[in-house]
Amino acid sequence: MRESIDKKVAYLEFINRENDFHHHKYNEEMLQYEYIKNGDIRAIDEARRMIHSAETGHLSDDPLKNLLYLCICNITLVTRFAIEGGMNAEKAYNASDLYIQKYDSAKSVDVIYGLHDEMIGYFVKAVAAAKKENVFSKQVIQCMDYIHYHLHEQIVVGQLAKMVKLNESYLSVLFKREVGMNITEYVIVKRMEAAENMLKYSDYTLNEISDILHFSSYSHFARTFRKYYDTSPKQYRNREFKHINLNGG
Repeated sequence: MRESIDKKVAYLEFINRENDFHHHKYNEEMLQYEYIKNGDIRAIDEARRMIHSAETGHLSDDPLKNLLYLCICNITLVTRFAIEGGMNAEKAYNASDLYIQKYDSAKSVDVIYGLHDEMIGYFVKAVAAAKKENVFSKQVIQCMDYIHYHLHEQIVVGQLAKMVKLNESYLSVLFKREVGMNITEYVIVKRMEAAENMLKYSDYTLNEISDILHFSSYSHFARTFRKYYDTSPKQYRNREFKHINLNGG
């Protein structure tokens, strides 16, 4: 039986190679799940891009069934990464069951695509909400949300204070008390998390990542990255690339 499967796999690899077809690379596929784990709204566009890609697997000759199977595979991973991101496990599993039931009753490809977008959005929002259940004040949540969506811009404490209608000194004390670090440090941490994901899952150059995340120079970015990860951005990317290849990417 094992030999029979191995022969079929080898034959399928040959056919795909002849037809110049290949599946998504591991790092490409994982980006959407990293976004979900972080409660990042970019997961919606990334997941949509992946499910519409010509590099998705061929699981059935029936287009409706093929998409159904792909979406069921997808939601299985979405659920696990959402739980890892902090979503309540029972809630995540129940949501997964309900969306699979919706997929199963869908009568067209367009309906399944619509459900897929809705599903990703639901899990992203649930993870983002779970991450805020430490009962942060409204003003701190507003600041965290603003920082999340403006990492590519200069972020000034005074502007945040004006936005949430608080005295700058009071906001600084409030943020430090609730989050455990000051606003400047929080911004750097979030930029480092974004840099880590971009080094792992994007094709941006090191200089482009530095510019996107609003560092004054690449050397400043590299020094900051080394402080948090004890390695240079280039070494980190090379290490992750080797890790991905060793794991079948």
